[in-house]
Amino acid sequence: MTLREYLAFGLQALRGHRLRSILTLLGMTIGIAAVVLLTALGEGARRYVTNEFMAMGSNLLIVLPGKTETTGSAPIIGGTTSDLTLADAEAIVRRSPRVRALAPLAVGAAKVSFGDRDREVTILGSTAELLPVRRLAVAAGRFLPPSDPERGAPVAVIGRTVQNELFGARNPLGQPVRIGDARFRVVGVMAAKGQQLGIDMDDVVIIPVASCMRLFNQRSLFRMIIEVTANSEIEAAKRDVLRILAERHDDVEDVTVLTQDSVLGAFNRIFTALTLALGGIAAISLTVAGIGIMNVMLVSVSERTSEVGLLKALGAKPRQILLAFLTEAGLLSAAGGLLGIFVGYLGVGALALRFPALPAQPPTWALLASIVVSLGAGLLFGVLPARRAARLDPVTALGSGH
Repeated sequence: MTLREYLAFGLQALRGHRLRSILTLLGMTIGIAAVVLLTALGEGARRYVTNEFMAMGSNLLIVLPGKTETTGSAPIIGGTTSDLTLADAEAIVRRSPRVRALAPLAVGAAKVSFGDRDREVTILGSTAELLPVRRLAVAAGRFLPPSDPERGAPVAVIGRTVQNELFGARNPLGQPVRIGDARFRVVGVMAAKGQQLGIDMDDVVIIPVASCMRLFNQRSLFRMIIEVTANSEIEAAKRDVLRILAERHDDVEDVTVLTQDSVLGAFNRIFTALTLALGGIAAISLTVAGIGIMNVMLVSVSERTSEVGLLKALGAKPRQILLAFLTEAGLLSAAGGLLGIFVGYLGVGALALRFPALPAQPPTWALLASIVVSLGAGLLFGVLPARRAARLDPVTALGSGH
């Protein structure tokens, strides 16, 4: 038999049992679509986090109060957390030539009001350096003025959402707002930024860091964001920061300095493992679909015993019978695989429309693996029925058709 004859034999068998073939095809399609969609979700989450870190800027160090000790691959926060102060930030800028800019950061949440309108928002306390370090932009007015971080002028820069909710069409520049029990004057409005690492940058109010720490009665900074002069200087700058802070904290290394690359690498490892896990879970449905193909083929063999007997009587060899039934299983699984990829991409498209910020895209390895697994499952589970057909005795098989 030629390849064309094998294909014709398989297609004729599938057309002869349309409902059964469609249901089996549906099972394989759902399995492949699940692999495509779930791996696209995992890969989309990884790309989203990567893009968010890249949008923050480059050559960054993040300094957090408290020491992180690494045991195995999991960071564990341990030891006594010491205060991270504005004086520490000033010392780093003054003593490390590798630091281009440093933005101290304090964080809180408070009700911001103007007239009879109010809104609960995130309050960020920082300095003028936050603008270049975090790659932010001002749409109207100006950012926080460059001044002594310890003083804290009563000025505020608001996000677009805060502007719309509190001021509507009115110009907010120069207007007074109340944050908690303190009054601030609006000097600027941030350009639309959207979500960035879980914070809606359009729904924040940025005030001087000293004012923020007084407002929330904080003694320690939430963190410092440091921009290093060059990527090649990151490790040296990290050592500078640890040395300077240890000297200021009684020779105790009580802070954690994270490099942007290390944080991004940790997230990539997490999301890669998540994508593999999601793909593995979805692959279980392929196994179920493969068992479905085996059941269909077993029934097909039992119903076509006389046909197999006739083929053997006409001189067909067991190997040809085996290949004929495997071709049928292969056609079923291949069609299910291709249809599953199509349906999966439709799902990814719908996901992109619903969540445009999530760059969901199935990785190439997932597409190749889904095709290989679908064909493999079909052929693997089709072997038993095909061998059963190939081993039928021609005389007995012909007799069973009467």
